[in-house]
Amino acid sequence: MSIDRVATNNQTSYMLTQIAKANVKLQESQNQTATGKVSSDYAGIGDKTAALEGARAAADRAAAYQAGTKMAITQTDLQDTQLTTLTGLASQLKEAIQSAVADSDGTGLMETAASIFDQASAILNSTDSNGAYLYGGEKSDQKAFTADSLSDLASGSVASFFNNGTVKKSVLVGDGQTEEIGVLASDVGTELMSALKSLYEADQSSSLSGQINSDQIDNLTSTVLPLANSAYTSLNTATAQNGETYNSLEAAVTNQESLQNLYTGFVSDIEDADMATALTNLSNNQTALQAVLTVTSKLNSLSLLDYLPTS
Repeated sequence: MSIDRVATNNQTSYMLTQIAKANVKLQESQNQTATGKVSSDYAGIGDKTAALEGARAAADRAAAYQAGTKMAITQTDLQDTQLTTLTGLASQLKEAIQSAVADSDGTGLMETAASIFDQASAILNSTDSNGAYLYGGEKSDQKAFTADSLSDLASGSVASFFNNGTVKKSVLVGDGQTEEIGVLASDVGTELMSALKSLYEADQSSSLSGQINSDQIDNLTSTVLPLANSAYTSLNTATAQNGETYNSLEAAVTNQESLQNLYTGFVSDIEDADMATALTNLSNNQTALQAVLTVTSKLNSLSLLDYLPTS
């Protein structure tokens, strides 16, 4: 009879299967420690795949809303500075008229008015970093206010010089949630320009340079000053409303950051490996594979000769 190995084919087949399984487990633990992820494909995620993708999509949306809202905050902050300046210009006009009336002297009044016009028109035609007119509404590619000088206002109605659109810019701050951030030039500039036009026409009718008489004073107090007061009040209100919008956008960003962190954490809980566990598994799986290989090697090398008496 022939002398053969002690191990049978069934034993060898079984041990090879165990080697393959140990190899797979070792590969998985190596991948986890290398990438920090539970699995490199959806098969390793299993029934949590839908939840993972839903959370990832929600986190991406929150990030997109956050980016858009931060840009809106930048615009609103700029508008706050400019609206505050416009309010100050209206106050300056009001005070200049009151001073002229109190002193019966209009010296420097029209120079002040011309300076206010130049500053106000520059603000109304200001642009953002992309060159879009900030107060133009949907007509952001053209000047919102077309008068070039104080004297131009006398050539037509104040409304005719405003070339802005009617749709205010808005930003999406959440699913189905929008915040209106735009301000139209005509909304914040009409009353101030009307006051300046009235003052210019009063000067054209009877020069306000130097000493002014009672009729001129009456005209200033009954016609021009109320327009300046109204412009100041309206601009003050617009500035406050813009401030409320700014605060609302800041709150939206905080909410978006919280949601993004929440969903990102949820994604991490599903797909990120516990590194301490992964390293332990790696060590255990290496040991297990080595043990299976050792046993298999010994089984394949055993022979009946090892158990026959030597004499």
